[in-house]
Amino acid sequence: MSTIELLTREVSLIAETASQEIASVDSLEALEQLRIKYLGKEGKITKLMKELGRLPKDDKPAFGQAVNAAKNQIQSVWEARKGALSTGARAQGVDGIDVTMPGLRQGVGRRHPIHQVLEELKGILIGMGFRYDDYPEYEEEYYNFDALNTPDWHPSRDSHDSFYTRDGHVLRTHTTAFQIRCMRMLSSQPPIRAMTAGRCYRRDEIDATHYPIFNQLDAICIDKNISFADLKSTLYTLLTALLGQDIRLRFRPSYFPFTTPSAEVDVLWKGRWMELLGAGMMRPEVLRNGGIDPDMYQGFAFGMGLDRLAMRRFAIDDIRHLYENDEQFLCQF
Repeated sequence: MSTIELLTREVSLIAETASQEIASVDSLEALEQLRIKYLGKEGKITKLMKELGRLPKDDKPAFGQAVNAAKNQIQSVWEARKGALSTGARAQGVDGIDVTMPGLRQGVGRRHPIHQVLEELKGILIGMGFRYDDYPEYEEEYYNFDALNTPDWHPSRDSHDSFYTRDGHVLRTHTTAFQIRCMRMLSSQPPIRAMTAGRCYRRDEIDATHYPIFNQLDAICIDKNISFADLKSTLYTLLTALLGQDIRLRFRPSYFPFTTPSAEVDVLWKGRWMELLGAGMMRPEVLRNGGIDPDMYQGFAFGMGLDRLAMRRFAIDDIRHLYENDEQFLCQF
């Protein structure tokens, strides 16, 4: 067999081998590597073209035709395979998702931890017979202070503690402001079991446990023969259902203008007591302002901070995390 015959046979074998490898490749990255291997500057076909100069003049035409035919064959097979792989990649999507399958929303948002706690609390209290309604954040002083037996000299009414508008209204400092509206709205006589929740506003200095905007849930229960024992039982049931049966709670005496006797409830967390809520028996003046006869009915009320409950529920050590809207933080819940 002559030299030219051996060379053309080698060219043909390279073309067949390249075609088989290209046809079996399963990624665009691997396909590009094969193009470099055979058609690149240092590829096998390119090196064969360099042999052309060393051949006798009579053998050059036949060898050149064989190399060009091999190059065209490899190029044609390569382009066909690239088209097939590109079509498959588009069908699968850039991240390997088959877009021909029924659609799935990726990266769907989640409930904020405060709202998770709120929905759990609402579910527990609704199961205990409480109804839920929304009430205004932009409130009249009467409902926020006066009707709740808060005297004019009380420090909570000072502009250093509360946010007032030019028309004399106040951004509610507590969801307790719903109580009078609620009692008057429910025209029928007790029993009344009602709650609300939402944002409240106070001029607090920002630190790990305080923020000028906070979220609160408030509830009232009015009926005949209601006692402080009923309040404690309700709060214990509610908090253990939310935070677990192994929590440690502490009731300590306190003062609120709208309840007597009054108490604050703390939970033991990370070796120290953290205040969760205020509670107490509704004062006769408050019941009377709501249109309820205090000689016939008694009631208890409590207001709890949802932010601190969320901190305890999810072991969050800084309240500021709840308001910074950091995506990496929120995706944990």
